[in-house]
Amino acid sequence: MRINEEIRIKEVRVTSASGEQLGIMATRDALRMAEEQHLDLVEVAPKARPPVCRIMDFGKYRYEQQKREKEARKKQKVITIKEVKLRPNIEQHDFDVKLKNAIRFIDEGNKVKVTIMFRGRELSHPELGQELLDKVAERVSDFATLERAAKLEGKNMTMVLSPRSQKSVKTKPVENKGGDINAEDENA
Repeated sequence: MRINEEIRIKEVRVTSASGEQLGIMATRDALRMAEEQHLDLVEVAPKARPPVCRIMDFGKYRYEQQKREKEARKKQKVITIKEVKLRPNIEQHDFDVKLKNAIRFIDEGNKVKVTIMFRGRELSHPELGQELLDKVAERVSDFATLERAAKLEGKNMTMVLSPRSQKSVKTKPVENKGGDINAEDENA
């Protein structure tokens, strides 16, 4: 946006700070008018013929614009891809821990890339990795959708899962094993 002396055209269409049309006038007259009101002359529509300029407080306008942009950035959700790595001959407990981590990542709103890493002769049995990925997909089907199906790329087989909805879905309700705190307070 060009303001005040940066506007180098002869005539401009001017609107006041309140939004009323003041008409077409010479740029120097419009600039003088803005200075009398202790405001700036701001070019708002440079492509129009003649260009449209508005008399306003440019500093206040920029401040409010930056404030709106900051609010918009706050409301944005950045989705990152978290990775869970598995081996084809993983034990059940290790698998459960990895699965729990994947569900936690999905609950946080992130995408999850599940990778099966093959070494040596394990690569001759990719169906074991496929079964493992199918098992993961089945167990997280309540929380996530399959974005990219299992695919063997070199020595790794990968699959991408994305959250089903924006709302966080808890996997299990938390049980209060220590008893009710309020009940103890009442007895004391």
